Amino acid sequence: MGWYHLFYQYNPETAIWGNITWGHAVSKDLIHWLHLPFAMVPDSWFDINGVWTGSATILPDGQIVMLYTGDTDQLVQVQNLAYPKNLSDPLLLEWVKYPGNPVMVPPPGIGLQDFRDPTTAWLGPNGEWLLTIGSKINKVGVALVYETTNFTSFKLLDGLLHGVPGTGMWECVDFYPISTIHTNGLDTSTNGPNIKHVLKASMDDDRHDYYAIGTYHPIKNKWTPDIEKMDVGIGLRLDYGIFYASKTFYDQFKQRRILWGWTGETDSELDDLLKGWASLQTIPRTVVFDQKTGTNVLQWPVEEIESLRFGCTEFNEVKLDPGSIEQLKIDSATQLDIVASFKVDEEALKTTLGTNEGYSCSTTSGGASRGYLGPFGLVVAADENLSELTPIYFYIAKDTNGKIETHFCSDQSRSSLALEVGKEVHGSKVPVLEGEDFTMRILVRDQPTSYFIHHNNDVFNCLNNI
Repeated sequence: MGWYHLFYQYNPETAIWGNITWGHAVSKDLIHWLHLPFAMVPDSWFDINGVWTGSATILPDGQIVMLYTGDTDQLVQVQNLAYPKNLSDPLLLEWVKYPGNPVMVPPPGIGLQDFRDPTTAWLGPNGEWLLTIGSKINKVGVALVYETTNFTSFKLLDGLLHGVPGTGMWECVDFYPISTIHTNGLDTSTNGPNIKHVLKASMDDDRHDYYAIGTYHPIKNKWTPDIEKMDVGIGLRLDYGIFYASKTFYDQFKQRRILWGWTGETDSELDDLLKGWASLQTIPRTVVFDQKTGTNVLQWPVEEIESLRFGCTEFNEVKLDPGSIEQLKIDSATQLDIVASFKVDEEALKTTLGTNEGYSCSTTSGGASRGYLGPFGLVVAADENLSELTPIYFYIAKDTNGKIETHFCSDQSRSSLALEVGKEVHGSKVPVLEGEDFTMRILVRDQPTSYFIHHNNDVFNCLNNI
C-alpha cells in the first residue's frame, strides 16, 4: 500500500490567519504523519493572496491533477491547475503550477469573491469530466457544474447541480456516491442502481457543514434531495460540534470513503501565538449509508485508531442513581478511547409523564439540567474538585402525548476555568431505534474531544480547553 497524502492550508510564519500556503504530510496508516516541504506557496499573480481549497483527481492512467482556488493580485477568486513534477516519486514532493493558470474565472452573475473550492472530478456519461464549485446567487447557495476533457479548458454547464434559497455562500462543496446496500465506499465516478449521492456544503453564514442524501441525474447534471425539508443547509449537519470545511476521498486500497474536517479553536489570538499553532485536523472517519433509517450517513473513526489501544479497563453493571456521579478509577493517560453503553429502566420510561417538550441541548443549562429521564452519560477531563469538567450525555425528552425524543449533548460550559474560551453546549436530537442501547464512543485527547453515537448519525467534535 502507498502513502496517504494530506494537503492543508497553513500560515508558516505565525499562528495568525494569512499567507495561506499548502502544507503537506504523508502517512501509511492515517494516524502517524510525516511532515514534508510545502506543496504550494502563494507566489504567482493568480494565487498571490492565498492558495486556498482544492481537490485532487486521479485519472485512469495514474496521472494526478490538482485543482485549487487562488486569490489573485486583484482579489478575484479563480481556479488553478497543478500536478506532480515527478509522478514516480511516492512522496510527491514537488508540484508544478500550470503556466496557463487560471483555468476558470468567475462567470457572469457570480461575485468575484464568491467562486471557490472545486471538488474532485467524476466521469460523465459521455466520457467527459465533471466537477462542481461552490458559490451564491444573491442569498441562494449554489453548486455550479463545469465540464472538461483535459483539465486545462473548462465549460460552465447550463443550470445548477443544486441550489437552496436562503443558505448563502456554499464553501468546500463535496459530492460523492454512496451505496444503499453495501458498506464499502465507492469511487467518485460510480453511479447506477442502489446508489445515492451525498451533497455537502460548508455554510459561510453560520460556519457549519450540512449535507443531504439524494438522487443524481447524470444526463441533466442535476441532484435532488430525497427529503425536501432536509435539503442542504436546512437539514442534517455532518457534525454538531466545532467542525468545518470538511472533505471526503475514496480510499481505493480499503474500499472506503474517508471524511476529513477542520476544527477551529476558541482560544484567544494571544494563546495561539504562545503555543505556536491554531486549529486542528480531526481524526479521519469512514462514511457509509445508514441502511436502518435510509435518511442519513453513519460516521465512525477509521479502524486504524484502534491500533493505539492498550491497557484496557472494563466496568460492568454500574448503577447510576438520579443526580449521582460515579468515579471510575483508571490509570493516568493523555488519550482515552471510551465506549460506554447505558440502559434505561423500561418502567420509568413508560410511566414518566411528559415534561420536556421542546428540549434542546443548546438552550438548556447543559449537564446541570435535571429531568426524570436525564441527563445520563460520562464526565471527562475533570479535576479532583470537579471545578473543571466536560459532561457528555444523553437526555430523553417526553412530550405530553408520550412521544419520546433522545438528545445527545456535550457541555463545554465548565471545561475550563479560563474566561476567554468557548462555553457552548452542543448537541442535537438522535434516533435511538428499537432494540438499541444508548451507546457512545468518546475519543479524549490533549485538546479536542470527539464524540460518536453508536449506530447513529450524529457526531460532535469539541475542544475541552484542558
